[in-house]
Amino acid sequence: MTVNLVNEETGNLPIVAVIGRPNVGKSTLINRLIGRREAIIEDQPGITRDRIKYPAQWNGRDFIVMDTGGWELDPQPETIAASISAGAELAIKESDLILFIIDVSVGALDEEMALVSVIRKSGKPVILIGNKADSPEAELAIHELWNLGLGEPIPVSALHGRGSGDLLDLVVSSLPETPSAQEEDHMRRVVLLGRPNVGKSSLLNSLAGTARAIVDSVAGTTRDPIDEEIQFGGEVWRFIDTAGIRKHAHQASGTEYYAMLRTESALERGEVAILVIDASEPIAEQDLRIMSKIVDSGRALVIAMNKWDLVDEDRREALEREKERELNQVEWAERINISAKTGWHKDRLAPALRRALDGWQMRIPTSKLNSFLGALISATPPPVRGGKQPKILFATQPSTCPPRFVIFASGFLEPSYRRFIERRLREEFGFMGSPVEVSVRIRT
Repeated sequence: MTVNLVNEETGNLPIVAVIGRPNVGKSTLINRLIGRREAIIEDQPGITRDRIKYPAQWNGRDFIVMDTGGWELDPQPETIAASISAGAELAIKESDLILFIIDVSVGALDEEMALVSVIRKSGKPVILIGNKADSPEAELAIHELWNLGLGEPIPVSALHGRGSGDLLDLVVSSLPETPSAQEEDHMRRVVLLGRPNVGKSSLLNSLAGTARAIVDSVAGTTRDPIDEEIQFGGEVWRFIDTAGIRKHAHQASGTEYYAMLRTESALERGEVAILVIDASEPIAEQDLRIMSKIVDSGRALVIAMNKWDLVDEDRREALEREKERELNQVEWAERINISAKTGWHKDRLAPALRRALDGWQMRIPTSKLNSFLGALISATPPPVRGGKQPKILFATQPSTCPPRFVIFASGFLEPSYRRFIERRLREEFGFMGSPVEVSVRIRT
């Protein structure tokens, strides 16, 4: 996925919230405003659910565009529609400027009339946009929007780009002044990964202490990665909630395909991943596939065994056997038993994340590394191959994040011996929570 969601340098930028009922073209307009296809678009209402922030720039001015789910009038309580509407209202409170979109081909409905009251109560500046003004006839319908009392309606065709430049000029001129230099922060980036419905968004909300991500019993509620700054464990972290990975990207289609691409890109932006596994169910093949993605990406890893409040004694015994059998490839990853629903043991996550990041960034001095390696080779020389025993000349660590080691030898080293060196490196130096790469270069 090619997503450029809010990064570390955009924390103080003004926020422009895009508000409207479902299927009026909010995400299409956002792609126009930010100049790239980031927001997921599909020809059906309700694709966007959470509040998603995207960095944007126009005429040298930086700001944040916030996409929201469609606001509905009196949605059924305790439903996903109610959560989406509540999120849209929170976006109004968080924003510095509101873009209120109405589909001019339909006109202002009862939902828009009710939403006008919500916007007025916020006291925030608002720009009224008549979208889908794709023809001169459609632009005539714009004049009816004067009746809403929100000022002059701006005709736009998000699909074809008509009026988007003029709209951006108006947005930039309406933004509050902010300092030109943004202070760089050093928040650690944590990605929440897992298959659908294992409790990633519930964990994010539990850590944030608020309903930041929409949670529903229907699997696949989250579709776009959600960046959230959360203070816990004595520091501020940047968490990225992601869509649940169901299967290989090439097997998915439509909304699910783009959600999966964005999830994979979120992993590339992160430093440490929390793999959330539903402890109340058997560890699935999909859990292991996601685990392999994290290891292959070179990110630090913490495994959160969630829904521990649903685990009985029999399930605990079965789970221990499953962990020994299925998670043996990542014995170095710390495992935390938690319950996102009750908050049980969530305080153990911050120390585990710090240990994983420390291991991920660890560098061993070359002299210390070769001293360790010399003692290891003396005790256990590499196996003979083709009648010759390869000699290990020296080793170096060229990089960290994750730690990478290069061994210079006179011949090929068996994979089993490289794994033996990695295992002994971990025993000697730790590297808790981080993958370690050991490669060999042959010198004659």
